[in-house]
Amino acid sequence: MRFTVAIVGRPNVGKSTLFNRLIGKRKSIVDDISGVTRDRIYDIAEWNGKKFYVIDTGGFVAHSKDIFEQEIRRQVELAIEEASVIIYMVDVLTGITDLDLFVAELLRKVKKKKFLVVNKVDNHERLLMAQEFWSLGYDMIYPVSSMTGSGTGEILDEISKLIPNQEIDTTNIPKFTIIGQPNVGKSSLVNVFLGEERNLVTDIAGTTRDSIHSEYNKFGKNFMLIDTAGIRKKSRVSEDLEFYSVMRAVQAIEEADVCYLVLDATLGVEMQDMELFSLATKRNKGIVILVNKWDLVNKETNTANQLEKTIKEKLAPFNDIPILFISALEKQRVFQAIEKGLEVFANRSRKINTSKLNEIMLEAIQKIPPPSYRNHLIKIKYITQIEKDYPLFAFFSNYPDQIKGSYKQFLENQLRANFNFTGSPVRMLFKEK
Repeated sequence: MRFTVAIVGRPNVGKSTLFNRLIGKRKSIVDDISGVTRDRIYDIAEWNGKKFYVIDTGGFVAHSKDIFEQEIRRQVELAIEEASVIIYMVDVLTGITDLDLFVAELLRKVKKKKFLVVNKVDNHERLLMAQEFWSLGYDMIYPVSSMTGSGTGEILDEISKLIPNQEIDTTNIPKFTIIGQPNVGKSSLVNVFLGEERNLVTDIAGTTRDSIHSEYNKFGKNFMLIDTAGIRKKSRVSEDLEFYSVMRAVQAIEEADVCYLVLDATLGVEMQDMELFSLATKRNKGIVILVNKWDLVNKETNTANQLEKTIKEKLAPFNDIPILFISALEKQRVFQAIEKGLEVFANRSRKINTSKLNEIMLEAIQKIPPPSYRNHLIKIKYITQIEKDYPLFAFFSNYPDQIKGSYKQFLENQLRANFNFTGSPVRMLFKEK
């Protein structure tokens, strides 16, 4: 069992600010508006030489009919069930509210170690105000300011005493980021992959705000799944919250080894899908295209072959990409997507022996040499693969700057024909011999 600390409380008491403070980076989006955090967000914190998991949760609202608040409440309950230790956070400026009392009553039924943390205590006057929270019946209260970090050391000291001496394996495992426009079914897909209601799902576009990391470790396969907010055109992003959600999604693409680009089968390929594809390939990420909601498509008028051909035409010249037609709702072919993601990761990581590379490529170059430059023969003498996490090849030539784009495309096609780089961009450098 991994040691996990869940931060819970009503909306807008500063849970995400404390979460960011504990993990040492700005991962959860923080805003003055209540209800910003919706899903459970995980990361690793370290204190006194011990590592542990921290869960940020959305604000708990009891008996609400709001669809988001109902789903957030379920996510909070799952986090409480999963946690080893619970940080119950309240706000010194508002004092004890009815909702605080409700959450306190809920936590009394939970037989786990709990810490009552009174937030926004950053001066002596507020320290005196914090004394009213003794009435909640806890043995100890911890006044902190998650904004400045004061008081957080004391709570971390107490938590670290409870952590067994165990190592958290932070070995780099493949990272698969799920990207797409709003409401194409990204969070539903993550939930199907994991076999649990890990991420909040509604029919409302923009439900996911933070980038949510979930570890998949089943059937001998281990990788990180990252769900992201839907990315729309910049001109349609009006709220600050959505802007930060999009920024988190772009950061998640940077972090990825492979991107699952999810399309809506009922809408086909749109311009924004192509923009997302370009965003991932420019960053040299592997790509798997998942056409979701395939169960809703009329197969008589739209066949998989027709749509696949249309997609590949739009992706040209980089059209050596796996395309799967899936339904997250019906669980059609979703586990094939895992296999394809791992295949693309292996292709992107592929290293080619230098002697074999030269043997095959120089033979192809000899058969079809590059066009001459001003009556000078252009010769490519040597090729080597440069050590990167994506396929990058250096071609040494007497006129490296004069090799035309069409011939560079020929060389890439030869690399792809002779070595399996399906789903991965192939990059080439041309240097003077």
